[in-house]
Amino acid sequence: MFSSNYNNVLVMFSFIVAMLASYTALDMAGRVATTEGKASRLWLSGGAIAMGIGIWSMHFIGMLAFNSAMPMGYDPVITLLSMVIAIISSVFALWLVCLPNLPTGRLLAGALLMGGGISAMHYTGMAAMLMMPPIVYDYWWVALSVVVAIVASGAALWMAFHLRQQSPNVRLLRISAAVIMGTAIVGMHYIGMAAAQFPMDSHSMAAFSGVDNNWLALLVIVVTLAILAITLIISILDGRMQARTSILASSLAQANRELTQLALHDNLTRLPNRLLLEDRLSQAFQKASRGESQFAVLFLDLDGFKAVNDAFGHHIGDQLLISVTERLQSQLRATDTLARLGGDEFILLVEITEPGDASQLADRLVHLIARPFYVSRYELLVSASVGIAVYPGDGENERELMLNADAAMYHTKNSGRNGHSFFQPSMNANAQNQLQMLNDLRLAIEHHELRLHYQPKFIAPYGPVCGFEALLRWERNGTTLSPDVFLPLAEKTGLIIPIGEWVLNEACRQLREWHLAGHTNWTVAVNLSTLQFEQANLVEMVIDTVERHQIPPEMLTLEVTETTAMRNPDVSVEILERLTKYGVKASIDDFGTGYSSLLYLKRLPASELKIDGAFINDLIAGSEDASIVSAIIALGQTLNLKVVAEGVETTQQQDFLTQLGCDTLQGYLLGRPMTPQQIAQHPDSDWEPRLNIIDKV
Repeated sequence: MFSSNYNNVLVMFSFIVAMLASYTALDMAGRVATTEGKASRLWLSGGAIAMGIGIWSMHFIGMLAFNSAMPMGYDPVITLLSMVIAIISSVFALWLVCLPNLPTGRLLAGALLMGGGISAMHYTGMAAMLMMPPIVYDYWWVALSVVVAIVASGAALWMAFHLRQQSPNVRLLRISAAVIMGTAIVGMHYIGMAAAQFPMDSHSMAAFSGVDNNWLALLVIVVTLAILAITLIISILDGRMQARTSILASSLAQANRELTQLALHDNLTRLPNRLLLEDRLSQAFQKASRGESQFAVLFLDLDGFKAVNDAFGHHIGDQLLISVTERLQSQLRATDTLARLGGDEFILLVEITEPGDASQLADRLVHLIARPFYVSRYELLVSASVGIAVYPGDGENERELMLNADAAMYHTKNSGRNGHSFFQPSMNANAQNQLQMLNDLRLAIEHHELRLHYQPKFIAPYGPVCGFEALLRWERNGTTLSPDVFLPLAEKTGLIIPIGEWVLNEACRQLREWHLAGHTNWTVAVNLSTLQFEQANLVEMVIDTVERHQIPPEMLTLEVTETTAMRNPDVSVEILERLTKYGVKASIDDFGTGYSSLLYLKRLPASELKIDGAFINDLIAGSEDASIVSAIIALGQTLNLKVVAEGVETTQQQDFLTQLGCDTLQGYLLGRPMTPQQIAQHPDSDWEPRLNIIDKV
């Protein structure tokens, strides 16, 4: 055997190429695993070529690093065949590690095939050396090189499989794995080289040996490094583009989720909206139609919410709705659906076993809402009116069931609110009548259908007339409707605001006509509703109306119920002080029914108390009502307030009230409500007490 050695520089470069080829293999495995379809096949092909060339180049450079006493030559066909074997082995390796799983049996089979391929590549490359006589191999070293190739291949496949997915430290782990894999591949090569023995009489059979091995090695190194570098650069750029695409896709998915949220949920409460509720209702119908369940629809509306909005602003109203939502959700199951239709209307869809379940739930919710809400610095009180429709029985489809639950809710409101009602067929007719009345009421002012009747007020006991109370009537379809028929509807819908302004304007206009006609001592009293009293511009509106009709402010009396005045005593005191400072008089109406605090009552700048008619109806000397009326009159006198008694219908009531010291009497005994025309035709001498008792209208 002749002597030989290795070029250390080329050995170092072979190790560098082996590590770079290993890193490329790991990176390509990750790229193939994260793509699909045509892109995955392209990465598999390109990666296998780059990886195969890298491994082949490492072996070829290692062979060129071998320095012998004779020039070396290589068969180009066999050399090319060894490269093809390396590429095929790389294709197999990348395909194997990109499968969904890598069990032990598959890993061992892959290690055998890939190790055998690398060994075949190595020894095919050795066979390309044009030498005579042929190389003699030490088969123990050959066997060892094959074992190393198989073990290295198995380790490489295992590491490539587990490092193919992206993770925070994947790049560092791949570099470490590339060092291990490169070392194993280089070790296998040089063990294989150690197995080759060259006889002393060996000589090259190359026809042309003018190319220096160092220059050939340099060319191979440059080309290989270029191929591997280009592959890695493309991979890195594609990875960044893929990451950016992933971010954009994630942003798009998030935007789609937000759009879906906006499309199917209420912005304020995050509850399902009408669209999502209809879908849930459809599912409930399908399930119930198969006989698997029955369900109920609860239509819930807040009583007094509009007053909160008007008094404290929409911001507080929105916070109140959120608080209501949280309370309602605390009582629901995961299978229940709570939706908000808008405003203060909520729909609850629940599965039940019997109608009593829906009744018990509605009762719990009503009591829950009735508890005070603490929003910002305010204590707010609202109540809930609930209507219940049950399937089957109360509707054949979603729309019918919703309408019937709505009708039941309005029945609850008309029956006193703060409760619940089951749907009954008769409610639909009532709901339609209410809706028609509401539409007609909206047009009542425009169509000049509202009228004011005036009930005279007498100085006790028999007169003369000192003024009138304006009482609203509605001439609808030829029928005169009293306030108790339509005013609750106006209060609930907010129409009481424009109607109240019309009443004040018309009463002041009529008072101006009476004054011009010579009745300069007559006054007029106008009732203010709760919503009117909570208007921010109430004082300005009253002053503007008085000045527009040029009436003395002291001739106008604004009647506010005791309950309204005590709703927010501090605000009531401020409003009434501003009005009375201007000159308008204030009267506390329905006194005795609102549980007033005497502390606030003495602060209210009112000029009179008006005893509620309920105390007058059964007024008999020595009765409980007589004691109450006597106490009210005494209280008014103590506070220097005039006392007005309404609902006087008998001479006994008239005499008893006069004896107690009541200042002004009003009732059907003395004079019933009349139109301005009737008052104008009434001679002053005929203002005599009426001895007949007429039912109150």
